[in-house]
Amino acid sequence: MIETRVKVDGMMCGMCEAHINDAVRRALPVKKVSSSHSRGETVILSGDAPDEQVLRDVIGAAGYEVKSVSSAPHRKKGFLGLF
Repeated sequence: MIETRVKVDGMMCGMCEAHINDAVRRALPVKKVSSSHSRGETVILSGDAPDEQVLRDVIGAAGYEVKSVSSAPHRKKGFLGLF
């Protein structure tokens, strides 16, 4: 599983978050996508790293500006079983 973090400029509210999430889901094969206007970030979980140019085009067409894109293997957070 790959986690892609996209820094996005222009999100102002929860509707902006939903707008970006819907656009990404329609254009790319993702497992999960979530956006935060307060952090200015969209996080995508997918089987493979998404095509950066497609991601930039999709978010740009939705009316927002992509500042940066970074992908890395996803690490589950939480309990590590250390008892």
